[in-house]
Amino acid sequence: MNSAIAIMADTPPQLLPARELMAFTLASHILLVPFGVALPAITLLMHYRGLRKGDPVALLLARRWSAVMAVQFAIGIVTGTVLSFEFGLLWPGLMGRWGDVFGLGFGVEAWAFFLEAILIALYLYGWRRLKPWTHFWLGLPLPLTALLGAFGIIAANSWMNTPRGFTLDAGGNPVDVNVRKAIFTPMFGPEYWHFVAGVVLTAGYVVAGVYAVGWLRGRRDHYHRLGFTVPFTVAAILTPVQFVLGDSIARSVFHKQPIKFAATEIVWKTDTHVPEYMFGRLHADGTVTGGLKIPQLDSILAGFSPDTQVTGLSSVPASDRPTATQATIAHWAFDIMVTIGSLLVLLALWYGWCWLRRRDLPRSPWFFRCAAVAGAACLVTVECGWITTEVGRQPWIVYENMRVSEAVTDTRAASLWTMLALVIVVYVLIFATFLGVLLKMRTRWRAADEQQGDAEAAGTPEGDTPYGPRRATAAAAPDHGSARGDGGAR
Repeated sequence: MNSAIAIMADTPPQLLPARELMAFTLASHILLVPFGVALPAITLLMHYRGLRKGDPVALLLARRWSAVMAVQFAIGIVTGTVLSFEFGLLWPGLMGRWGDVFGLGFGVEAWAFFLEAILIALYLYGWRRLKPWTHFWLGLPLPLTALLGAFGIIAANSWMNTPRGFTLDAGGNPVDVNVRKAIFTPMFGPEYWHFVAGVVLTAGYVVAGVYAVGWLRGRRDHYHRLGFTVPFTVAAILTPVQFVLGDSIARSVFHKQPIKFAATEIVWKTDTHVPEYMFGRLHADGTVTGGLKIPQLDSILAGFSPDTQVTGLSSVPASDRPTATQATIAHWAFDIMVTIGSLLVLLALWYGWCWLRRRDLPRSPWFFRCAAVAGAACLVTVECGWITTEVGRQPWIVYENMRVSEAVTDTRAASLWTMLALVIVVYVLIFATFLGVLLKMRTRWRAADEQQGDAEAAGTPEGDTPYGPRRATAAAAPDHGSARGDGGAR
């Protein structure tokens, strides 16, 4: 306890508000990331299905999802720009000393963001204006640019976790930078593929959850069935894959960042036959209270043998490791992520079993209730993954090379607290506006479908294809055509 108090006393007063400001803006932005990265791919998959099978409902879903994609992208521009400024304003020590080493990742992300904006604009413009397959192929680079942006961000973060590609001169400054080694660090591969699978299945579960709610409310037409099945199938396939990737990245942390691993598993003393704690709380004296203790399991998970030695937090000085509170936070975040991931595997198996047996969706309403909350649960895991990665690395902003306290700005703490309050107000307004726009879109689309439903002789309520001239019923009602051409998921 005394050592923890001493560490806190040595930190500058502006460190806490700077951390809180960065944490809030990043936690807000990261909720949009799965849709920015994965929604283009899911939309194009639905688009392809519509063209391949001549299904106007699939094309309508793709068109509506593309509008949600555009609105989300606009919000992401705002939150992403704020984060870019914060790196320089809040952490000048990091960018000043290390920017030339790992800054290329941010540059790649910026170019990818710019290209994605152009492609989204062209894709939205192409509905009804381009030939169907020309329009599809024009949109196909969208997921690639999204993955390129993710490449840049993960390259920067993985470097901060396992810095490589430089040597230090007599003054402790990096020289002889090797860009390839700085990008492709030991943690890059595990982090990148874990991230990509995570955001795709998150977007899939969130989109499917919208239509699961509609299904529970009795809307069991082709529109809702297709809107649920395609994204949920993508997510269900990736869920067990993600579970394996999560296990792989945990083992990479065990080898490359042993102190972070000790924090996430609240291991105090280096030893073999280390037990696994599900939840529980670590205290400053190394004791653990609460939680479920499973003998030897941590050693087995780390090295496939109870004889595997796990490095403990006490193996390094208190100033070089997370505090007991930080370790507990990282541990809880990791356990919540694993628990939700395990439940999602069961949900995916339930879906797969019913589909293989009957080629049909599960009939139990409990399945759709679980599917409806799966998207929100995935967003929680996204937040928990970030917390595990960043809190578990403390006190380092560049692992074993620069402390967070050395990188922080010298701006007065009072100014940073004021800035945090203003950012919270602005972000609340931004996300409220985002939600309001989506709800307005949904209302317009529902009204359009109800108008189209009055002309059942023309086919399904969604029978007007997004290509070619509008049907007579749509042409007779300009507001109807406009309503169904713009907006996000219903």
